[in-house]
Amino acid sequence: MPRPGPRWWSVTTARDRCHRRSFTSAGLRPAFFPLTDGATLHIWLPASPSPSSRPALVLLHGFGARATWQWSPFLRPLIRAGFDLYVPDLLFFGDSSSPTAHRSDIYQARSVMEALKSAGLDQFGMVGISYGGFVAYQIAAMYPDAVDKLVIVSAGVCLEESDLAAGLFAVSDMAEAASLLVPQQPDDVRQLVKLTFCKPPPIMPTCFIRDYIQVMCTENVKEKTELLYALINGRKLADLPKINQETLIVWGDQDKVFPLELCHRLKRHLGDNSHLVVIKNAGHAINREKPKELCNIIKRYFVDGSFKTFENYNGHSREGKWRDCMKRFARSSIKRIDSGRPLL
Repeated sequence: MPRPGPRWWSVTTARDRCHRRSFTSAGLRPAFFPLTDGATLHIWLPASPSPSSRPALVLLHGFGARATWQWSPFLRPLIRAGFDLYVPDLLFFGDSSSPTAHRSDIYQARSVMEALKSAGLDQFGMVGISYGGFVAYQIAAMYPDAVDKLVIVSAGVCLEESDLAAGLFAVSDMAEAASLLVPQQPDDVRQLVKLTFCKPPPIMPTCFIRDYIQVMCTENVKEKTELLYALINGRKLADLPKINQETLIVWGDQDKVFPLELCHRLKRHLGDNSHLVVIKNAGHAINREKPKELCNIIKRYFVDGSFKTFENYNGHSREGKWRDCMKRFARSSIKRIDSGRPLL
């Protein structure tokens, strides 16, 4: 469905064009992949992929405007690090669409994988932020031979429906969550920003918020709301498959959307094959608040073999790489890298 035509002075439209331009200037091109069920998945692809020399990295966005808005700051650093990037718009976001009634994260995972295979991608690393982390986790579980390593960022894949009633979250029910994550009023956007940022912007003019809602939040409202309900309804940790890929879990220490309890729950669920990084002074929107730190963590995890040495540091490391790791991380804002023990 085409986006409504905003007025020529729209700040949001101008910013959207800037984000798109950052993708094309980084050497990515847009491509559309028709799926067998009639859906169409849009993916930003490398203009000149080199599978023999450059590993593929798939980046999945969370609930928000579209992929370009969430991944723009990461493109050039990750490309310089040697990756071929593949950045999809999940179904019902951006330029991806589906005529079916399916709304589960499993359906999203199946659709993304079908499109990636059509793009010639058989094996890759993957990073998923928030809702994208739910989808990335399912892809890793459903296609273990395709996903090499996985990074889950601020994604409460271990949550249960009962957590809502137990008061674990800042919202009390799904209706309230949907009103924030699919905002239609300026106050909803303000509340969402307060929940997702550790340090929200002090001033948010109503005229700019209304412009953002008009351009970015009026499409697929019903479908996105149904995605949220499908994600939570009946969800139980006992039903979550345990993936075997090496997995890095990244969380903000001030996350108010998915509290720290959920990252420790996921760490316990995955066991020794997972590693946990908690970033200091960061909320749920780590990719917006701490893009450099998150980008460096992603690069080190996929490229630097010494990352695991630092992750396993317990205060008495005997491995020779530890001092080198400490020097590299000394100026970062990583609060600590947990070995599985609760922070609280």
